[in-house]
Amino acid sequence: NKFSPEVRERAVRLVFDNEGQHGSRWQAIMSIAAKIGCAPQTLNDWVKKAEVNSGKRPGVSSEMAERMKALERENRELRQANEILRKASAYFALAELDRRSK
Repeated sequence: NKFSPEVRERAVRLVFDNEGQHGSRWQAIMSIAAKIGCAPQTLNDWVKKAEVNSGKRPGVSSEMAERMKALERENRELRQANEILRKASAYFALAELDRRSK
């Protein structure tokens, strides 16, 4: 990422603080984006994400998205472990049958 979290937070705070001085939020975003050197759409995305995280806008917060990602990773790893155990169990069951038949 080109911009540090501190710069992002400050830019978002500037948008919220300066909304009243501009005709619309988009105008405030355009003005601040030009000052910090990022694309207006990028800053708009940061503002939306900040609103979601604070509960002002519906959506999945960053914290919840990270938690879901971690759980999905854990779930995938557990499925792989189960598959390995299933194959090992089948292998050893066949080996036991072969041993008994001899």
